[in-house]
Amino acid sequence: MQLVEYSVDGSVGVVRLNRPPVNALSPALASELLEAFTLAADPSVRALVVTGSPHFAAGADIKELGAAFGTTGIASELADAILALEELAKPTIAAVRGFALGGGLELAMGADFRYLAGDAKVGQPEILLGIIPGAGGTQRLPRLIGYRAARDLILTGRHVSAQEALELGIADKVVDDVLDAAIEDAHQWASGPTVAYGAAKAALRAGLAEGLGVEREEFAGTFGSEDAHEGLQAFIEKRAANFQGR
Repeated sequence: MQLVEYSVDGSVGVVRLNRPPVNALSPALASELLEAFTLAADPSVRALVVTGSPHFAAGADIKELGAAFGTTGIASELADAILALEELAKPTIAAVRGFALGGGLELAMGADFRYLAGDAKVGQPEILLGIIPGAGGTQRLPRLIGYRAARDLILTGRHVSAQEALELGIADKVVDDVLDAAIEDAHQWASGPTVAYGAAKAALRAGLAEGLGVEREEFAGTFGSEDAHEGLQAFIEKRAANFQGR
């Protein structure tokens, strides 16, 4: 793997995104994430940390997204990788520095816990491109922080500071040495009852699949709209989008 690094420290696996400078998500990176999470399914790995530096993941690579206009693009590949992370029968922690936006936040929400550094910024800004979250954001975010707060973030596309993320319930902790804290806690989780953790996680996930299916269909519909084409072009050209509602 070239865009993702996977290592094991005792019984703790560590997945690091490695696509400088901002870990922009691409189909190739999503494919390697899926490969890493498949490796992490090894029963000898009893907890997992996912991270990236200096940014966790600043969202999809917009140029690649624009090139894939009218298809499900990165969303389908990323959704598969996030589902593989979520289905791991062991505790998982996302250690977030810098930006976790769009698909980056969706990836972080695939983990059981999110630890944010003080400089972290999270959000679902897809609406500003004329599209919607397509890798689980419309389903996992309201389950995490409630309908009203999720509606606000998804419909405004605004960025949220680490402190507000903690207050909303997106973050479980805000700490300076976020990766060290995540790895230390992962080692504690790794000494626990992994079978019961896996069973509890499966029960907590029940009912999610139908919503993810609706999201995938709706994402495909928006991604083929004229507004989406305008939003993507405006972002690439660094200008304000002129949405027409079609």
